[in-house]
Amino acid sequence: MKINLQGVTNQSSRQQWEEKKYTLPQYDIEQVAKATRENPFWIHFGAGNLFRAFHAVIAQNLLNAGKLDRGILVAEGFDYEIIEKMYTPHDNLGIAVTLKADGTIDKQVIGSVAQALPLDSKDDLSFARLKGIFANASLQLATFTITEKGYSLTDAKGDLLPDVAADFAAGPEKPASYMGKVSALLYARYCAGEKPIAMVSTDNCSHNGDKLYAAVSAFAKAWVENGKADTGFLQYIDSKKVSFPWSMIDKITPRPDASVEKILQEDGVEELDPVITSKNTYVAPFVNAEETEYLVIEDDFPNGRPALEEGGILFTDRATVDKVEKMKVCTCLNPLHTCLAIFGCLLGYHKISDEMQDPELVKLVERVGYQEGLPVVVNPGILNPREFIDTVLKVRVTNPFMPDTPQRIATDTSQKLAIRFGETIKAYQTGSSLSVEDLQMIPLVLAGWLRYLMAVDDGGEAFELSPDPLLETLRPQMTKLKLGDTQVEAVIRPIMENAAIFGVNLYEVGMADRVCSYFTELIEAPGAVRRTLKKYLTP
Repeated sequence: MKINLQGVTNQSSRQQWEEKKYTLPQYDIEQVAKATRENPFWIHFGAGNLFRAFHAVIAQNLLNAGKLDRGILVAEGFDYEIIEKMYTPHDNLGIAVTLKADGTIDKQVIGSVAQALPLDSKDDLSFARLKGIFANASLQLATFTITEKGYSLTDAKGDLLPDVAADFAAGPEKPASYMGKVSALLYARYCAGEKPIAMVSTDNCSHNGDKLYAAVSAFAKAWVENGKADTGFLQYIDSKKVSFPWSMIDKITPRPDASVEKILQEDGVEELDPVITSKNTYVAPFVNAEETEYLVIEDDFPNGRPALEEGGILFTDRATVDKVEKMKVCTCLNPLHTCLAIFGCLLGYHKISDEMQDPELVKLVERVGYQEGLPVVVNPGILNPREFIDTVLKVRVTNPFMPDTPQRIATDTSQKLAIRFGETIKAYQTGSSLSVEDLQMIPLVLAGWLRYLMAVDDGGEAFELSPDPLLETLRPQMTKLKLGDTQVEAVIRPIMENAAIFGVNLYEVGMADRVCSYFTELIEAPGAVRRTLKKYLTP
């Protein structure tokens, strides 16, 4: 059982797959690929696991149901080895494994990707092909999963990144930066007759469409000003011919797990070895993901769109997308994840689902979500906030078959606290019937993060902190403290005053004393984290 065209189209091979309960493409893969290449309607940027587990599966299901006649093109602009070492050897096929909370798994061979290309301006053939795709009138949407950093044009100091500065000056012929290359493709579409298109970020960040627009419009402005692009290009980007819808995406897709690989091997699937690229991307011929998924998109498609709602995507207006995004990021999912990440690392957990067997941690996320979060949620109507939390806590993070870790979720926490907790604190500060004094658990989580930054677990043993852009700034400060210290405020005060981290100055909102008190308890001695959780979370 090989993951390639021959391996899934040969009749005897198909029978083997089906006997092992794999869902195979129910359409002519080569015919669909040919039609897609000739008249593409959908291209996606970012060939990683989320795309393969979500977007490509949506297209596959619609193709199987006869509701689409073409698939997706995918371009990878960060790590070209993903295409070279994973897509090409497998004829753009892959396996999507859905890990359900009841212990069952769904296994699909995905054939909806018609072509995979490196977004590499130095590869003349590939870049010309991508320009041709963007010049094609049939193209309706370009979607993105390139992470929030992919849209950034500046460094931490606010200075233009070297590649971006060079691209601004050189123009759209051979840009090196990600957004420069995307902007060059849009310029090709402009030059081909100002054809309409929707540029749809589906990255997990607030107002993602605005981030994409800001980057593209910056390139358009620079190129027009430098005489490198026609003056009408900037007007085209700002016209109704090009849209940058907002979206909210939610699907947990951890890196391919060895336990899933073993299941596939026992089924008889061959050549499953994962690859770690030179850019440290971990990819395999399969992806594993949870069954719960949400994709809500602002319905603004100047060149029309297929009926993707039949594949489960929710289309609505921008205001509703904003409410859904705030519901998820500020209260109903992301803050709960951060609670589990922080205390999971401190308490030595390595699976999120195991944490949900811990009575104190269960009580903590319930109180942060239902008690402190829900009072400030604006119901978006399209999804019910309480039901959303119910699904998170009873189906998603409890799923023992999902190999997700607190260490993964703890990555970049300093960049997340302002949104995941700061917005709720502000709502309590300004709400007529609410008070910051009512918040008991959110301050405990913030204190827990400060305790986490000491890089010493609750047993007193050192552990490795997850990557975070502020570690170089925060770690020297926190190394001034050790377990048992009682005079802590002078050390943690500069951090608690940092509104860029928390979204608010904890002193100005009247929360600093509580955070400092919790922190002092959490560092009292080995075992103090557990004792503190029991103290405040035992009925």
